[in-house]
Amino acid sequence: MQSNNSMQPTPSVDSKYSQADDNGISEFDHTATRMPMLKPALSLFIALAIILGLCYPLLMTGVAQVIMPSKANGSLIERNGNLVGSTLIGQRFDQPEYLWTRPSAAGDGYDAAQSSGSNLGPLNPELVNNVAAQIQKLKGADPQNTSPIPLDLVTMSGSGLDPHISPAAAQWQVNRVARIRGINSEQVQKVVDDNTEGRQFGWFGEPRVNVLAVNLALDELSGIK
Repeated sequence: MQSNNSMQPTPSVDSKYSQADDNGISEFDHTATRMPMLKPALSLFIALAIILGLCYPLLMTGVAQVIMPSKANGSLIERNGNLVGSTLIGQRFDQPEYLWTRPSAAGDGYDAAQSSGSNLGPLNPELVNNVAAQIQKLKGADPQNTSPIPLDLVTMSGSGLDPHISPAAAQWQVNRVARIRGINSEQVQKVVDDNTEGRQFGWFGEPRVNVLAVNLALDELSGIK
C-alpha cells in the first residue's frame, strides 16, 4: 500500500509556468485598472486647488473690499494723512494726559509681531511684583485718586495687544486726564462715553472702551493735531 504522500500528483513544469503567467497577468490587470483612475483624480486635485486656493480667496477679498473696506484692511486709523494705529491693536500710552491701556507682555510691549501673555501663574512672585509696580505707577501719576484701581489696569491681557479697557478703568483715569489737559471732567467723560462699545448683539462680551479712539478724540478736543 502506497502512502498518501506518494499518491499526491506532482505539479508539472507546465503548471508552474501557468501559475506564474496568471500572477503576472493579475498584477498587470491591477496596474491597468489603476492607471485610468489617476488622470481624473489629478484633474480634480488641480481644479479644486485653483477654485479653493485661488478663485475663492480672491472673490472673498474683492467682496470684503467692496462691502467693508476699512475692516478688510485692518481697521486702520489715519489722522492728517498719517497712520496712527488700528482700532484692533493696543499701543503704549505713558503720558498722563492720555488714557492708559492694559500692561503688555508682547515682546517689549505692544509688539504686534510677538503677541503673547505673560503666562505667569497666580502664585508666581513675578506676577505679584508686576502688579505692585503697575499700582505704584498709576498712583504716582494721580496721587489724589484714592479709589480702588480696576483689575484690568494692573494685569496683562492674553494677547498683550488688547485695545480696550473696561468703562471702570477709563472712569478711574478721567480726573487725571482732565486736570492735566485743563478741561472739565465732564468733557473727558463724554469722550469716553462716545467711544464705549456695548455688548455684541446686546448679549455677548462686556462693555469696553477703545483707548486709541478716546485719546485721538481728546487731542481733537484740546486742539492738538
